[in-house]
Amino acid sequence: MFRYLLQHLFLWRLKIRQPKVVVLGMDTMVMDNDEARKRHGVEPTYKKVKGFQPLQLTWEGLIIGAVFRGGSKHSNDGDTALKMVEHIVKFIRKHYGEEVPIIMRLDAGFFDQDLFQGFEKLQIGYICGGRVYEELKALAEKTETGRWQQYRNRQQVWDYLELGDRRGTWQTFRRAFLCRPVAEGRQRLLDYARPLTIFYTNMGMGQAIDQRLAAAGGEHYLEPEGIIAGYHSRGADELVHRGLKDFSFEELPFLRFAPNAALYYTMLVAFFLFECFKEDVCGEVIPVEAYATTMRRRLLDVAAKIVRHAGKIILKVAASAMEQLQFAALWAKSGAPPQFVWA
Repeated sequence: MFRYLLQHLFLWRLKIRQPKVVVLGMDTMVMDNDEARKRHGVEPTYKKVKGFQPLQLTWEGLIIGAVFRGGSKHSNDGDTALKMVEHIVKFIRKHYGEEVPIIMRLDAGFFDQDLFQGFEKLQIGYICGGRVYEELKALAEKTETGRWQQYRNRQQVWDYLELGDRRGTWQTFRRAFLCRPVAEGRQRLLDYARPLTIFYTNMGMGQAIDQRLAAAGGEHYLEPEGIIAGYHSRGADELVHRGLKDFSFEELPFLRFAPNAALYYTMLVAFFLFECFKEDVCGEVIPVEAYATTMRRRLLDVAAKIVRHAGKIILKVAASAMEQLQFAALWAKSGAPPQFVWA
């Protein structure tokens, strides 16, 4: 029921923002419970601490879906990831738009042919990190410098090589990009500090997602620069996990798995509403990207006094806080939230 609630909160924000392309991220988040007493589900994680490792689905700074799991569950454990994507794709197409393009961004922990085939069957796009095998390293070393192309953004520069790749058990080729950083800011990197990475996509290969992106005006997602930018934007998805930890806590208090799961999902709903409150009410005073700690210190930790006068309840704050935080505007916006309609 908590996941069902998160889906409808997600639909609420979809209808407010109305994106032409829905870009989702999927990753796990380690919750460090190393110092906790023995509890159900607290198991060793890849970060060498014992805890939980829920699988989370994100969209534009919000967590829109999750499965609470024990710490030993890896990214693509079982069919959980594919089932989660199937449910959210069906929900988006039913309530938001049947032809809206949907793109998934994933790290190398989800590098699996069965998952790719599931995404292709759903007619959605994906950009997923892969494993750099020895033959790919050899290919990168043998490839002439002139065949490498370059992508740059404001902070970094990468060399990239586009190719078609089919792993040993794969039934088809997929579009792939070998990348290595060239510079960070104004500092050029030496060869030993230029790790080679690879990621795979089905976009730009004539599948149904290409037609949907073209119809939505998203042709740039099919170009090498758009795909590389999309993969490197995964860092923003990981910041959502950091924001959740700053908003709540990692160590869960209960002995049994089910109560801890219930508390975790409650935290997700509260975090979703908190992020929406920042955007709808506090956007003119505090940056939307600010963490919960900043929000508490700048907006909530303000001296105030509640008094009764002439049959009214009045919140009194210092004149400086009233002006700096624009309390009148905050008060008006907090009383008029965007309308939520249950689908």
